Amino acid sequence: MRTDDRIKTIGEYHRLRGFPEPQHPLISVVDLQNVPAGQTIQSTVINFYSICIKRSLNISLRYGQQEYDFDKGTMFFMAPGQVFSLSAKDSPEVAGWLLLVHPDFLWNTSLAQGIKRFDFFGYSVSEALFLSGKEEAILNGIIGNILQECQTNLDNFSKQIIISHLETLLNYSERFYNRQFLIREKANHQILERLEKLLNGYFDQDDLITKGLPTVQFVADELRVSKSYLSNMLRIFTGQNTQQHIHDKIIAAGKEKLSTTNLSVSEIAYGLGFSHSQSFSKLFKIKTSLTPQSFRRSFK
Repeated sequence: MRTDDRIKTIGEYHRLRGFPEPQHPLISVVDLQNVPAGQTIQSTVINFYSICIKRSLNISLRYGQQEYDFDKGTMFFMAPGQVFSLSAKDSPEVAGWLLLVHPDFLWNTSLAQGIKRFDFFGYSVSEALFLSGKEEAILNGIIGNILQECQTNLDNFSKQIIISHLETLLNYSERFYNRQFLIREKANHQILERLEKLLNGYFDQDDLITKGLPTVQFVADELRVSKSYLSNMLRIFTGQNTQQHIHDKIIAAGKEKLSTTNLSVSEIAYGLGFSHSQSFSKLFKIKTSLTPQSFRRSFK
């Protein structure tokens, strides 16, 4: 396939992977034990949501800029418009399931907009969800319910029942991600230490008037994690997201300049990367309940 190829329908994806025809055009559950092995798929964009639990050897998935080998039971999520490629070495044995949901299926339901709150659809594959046996059994049970509903004669209740199961699946996934953050506490604290070092070093530079303020994307890229992963981890461990951490560092640097130098407020603001000194003064007042001038006077 060409790198600019886009798979628009679930039926088209089934045909590409050699799956049986889907029983519903907008939602599909595939048992991965019953699908052809040894496939290779070049960079591809999908137009629907994909949720997968997979256990296998000799399969690698490239998702975004990361590559992952499925040598353990893992769960990963892709949203419409994301790019992936798949390659198999030899003929691996595969277990697990794949759930495909077209955005049109969510139309006029609680998940039409609600699905966007689940940040793990934006994770890179290095942040895939690692499941315990008990957690995987819970999710398998929910998928079994969705599959059973898809295989019956659809009626006026079917869609809402499936949506309810899907929402439960996503809520459990969010719980398990939070558990993963806590289990990986040491690794995440190392990220926190690197974040502190990164921001401290950034505001120690003398050319911020040209560089500007650090963005959340810049910080995430420097730490080699996704924006959503970083903000979620920070909320769990500190109660604040990435932007709030950046603001705290700005205020700390501003306080130091106000209390130890004779620079004007405008000079301090531009030196910290602000394009307009009023923006610095507004942020300072929000964070401290004082204007920069009032803060400075308190040291005289």
